[in-house]
Amino acid sequence: MDFDGYLRFVLALVFVLGLIGLIGLLLRRYGASAMGMAPRRKGQGRRLQVVEVAAIDARRRLVLVKRDNREHLILLGASSETLIESSPANSASGNEAEC
Repeated sequence: MDFDGYLRFVLALVFVLGLIGLIGLLLRRYGASAMGMAPRRKGQGRRLQVVEVAAIDARRRLVLVKRDNREHLILLGASSETLIESSPANSASGNEAEC
């Protein structure tokens, strides 16, 4: 290979890396709407949240997931997922009536 071949290879590599970077910036800027998913409206909070993750061993993890007003404790393994517990989430505002 002569110098012209090496130069062409380097320019093609720079071009491809630039395209990858541009796509990454566009995805970061436009998020889910660029991937065809419905965009979130302003003022509308996230419905799904990972509250805590605890590693049990190299293959298993306990994950506490909050969805709407419910919390789910899930055991994730290498080949299976098990719902351990599902309960209402604690109210953060403290507006519950006391008996």
